[in-house]
Amino acid sequence: MFEQAFRNIDDVLRKEAGCTTELDYIEQTSWLLFLKYLDALEQDKSLEAELSSKRYTFILEAPYRWERWAAPRSGDGQLDHNRALTGDDLRDFVNQKLFPYLGGFTQRATGPNTIEYKIGQIFGEIKNKISSGYNLREIIDHIDELQFRSQTEKHELSFLYEGKIKNMGNAGRNGGEYYTPRPLIRAMIQVVQPKVGDTIYDGACGSAGFLCEAFDYLKATPNLTTTQLDTLQARTFYGKEKKSLAYVIAIMNMILHGIEAPNILHTNTLTENLADVQEKDRYDVVLANPPFGGQERKEVQQNFPIRTGETAFLFLQHFIKMLKAGGRGGIVIKNTFLSNTDNASVSLRKLLLESCNLYAVLDCPGGTFQGAGVKTIVLFFEKGSKTRQVWYYQLDPGRNLGKTNPLNDDDLKEFVTLARTRADSPQSWCVEAVTIDATTFDLSVKNPNGGEVVVHRNPQDILDEIAALDAESAEVLENIRGLL
Repeated sequence: MFEQAFRNIDDVLRKEAGCTTELDYIEQTSWLLFLKYLDALEQDKSLEAELSSKRYTFILEAPYRWERWAAPRSGDGQLDHNRALTGDDLRDFVNQKLFPYLGGFTQRATGPNTIEYKIGQIFGEIKNKISSGYNLREIIDHIDELQFRSQTEKHELSFLYEGKIKNMGNAGRNGGEYYTPRPLIRAMIQVVQPKVGDTIYDGACGSAGFLCEAFDYLKATPNLTTTQLDTLQARTFYGKEKKSLAYVIAIMNMILHGIEAPNILHTNTLTENLADVQEKDRYDVVLANPPFGGQERKEVQQNFPIRTGETAFLFLQHFIKMLKAGGRGGIVIKNTFLSNTDNASVSLRKLLLESCNLYAVLDCPGGTFQGAGVKTIVLFFEKGSKTRQVWYYQLDPGRNLGKTNPLNDDDLKEFVTLARTRADSPQSWCVEAVTIDATTFDLSVKNPNGGEVVVHRNPQDILDEIAALDAESAEVLENIRGLL
């Protein structure tokens, strides 16, 4: 039923001139899903209070609750079509009353970690793109069919929502910014091995894939106590996201995975000065795939000891700084980071090797990130002691990776197994830190067991990469023009 409802919603959105991409579809679905979820959450809390002879104070005032404007019920529990808004009345209510009211919660909330603040952030940034009130009514009716009451329902909805995020990631380069292949995330988590009680951070969280997968991983810990479950809910997962759409998706994704009030801040992480970071601001685990290829302004670069315009290099400095002593990191970055000869790259590799134990590097094959047009690696490190030995693993799934043949969990099983002992194999080897050039700190992947794996790519993958690189070049040129 849920899957059909999602299809029906997309079918209606295709009729809307303002909704032309998968990004638009998931944005519009997300704000409606959020309000439906919020209604279910408030109804549950109200019932719990009533059973305890207590009074529950609703977050939303009566006219703005789902049950009033979106899905009023008659005495038999059916939708009351006489009271349900539709057409221009519905569209005007949403645009002129509902969104301004919800957006105002940012000012009215007691703090940034409250659900009230998140409501304000979501509805202060996005807008309703469904111009037809009749289409909006049809979509609301489909959303109203969805239920969030049981864990089974939430699990199915989260699975379908992840599917929409994946489709968005495959839709083009902009969508790909928000989507890291889930098999890669799960493998990274298994190598880093967070535990209940750790704080886990992603300062470029996109759709919150790392945080959601880490939650699923820790929730599977045997014999969890009520206290530990409360810890997972409120004091474990922390994220920051700059872009409005990604912020909305991250909040909704975490909610559907079972975290009621996600600790996600809508902010540009890189505007924070590293000199101001204190011990109380640090985390036990960092898991992230920061954006790369972007160029940050000079005033942003001033916040970092190693000045560079490359977004990913600034994020790597941020993540190292944000880790506690003994904290562990798993970070995706372009493979050129290992060998670039510019001053920033050399200085950053030196910082990583001397302030952290870089214990593993996963070399990912081309096609791991669909549409990204670049090869990537994953850095695994522990803060607080120098690197003595780097273990490399060169991932070879034995086939071309692409949209129709993506990375899967089986592809990474050997890597996860060997990473526990950092054993040698035809695809893995160790490099002693004393053999690393002390002037360039070059960390290039050089497999002593036969060199780099050559995989012949199909023509469509090559064309896709050319298109992605053209789009990236156009964006870089546009950024340069903006700086002039």
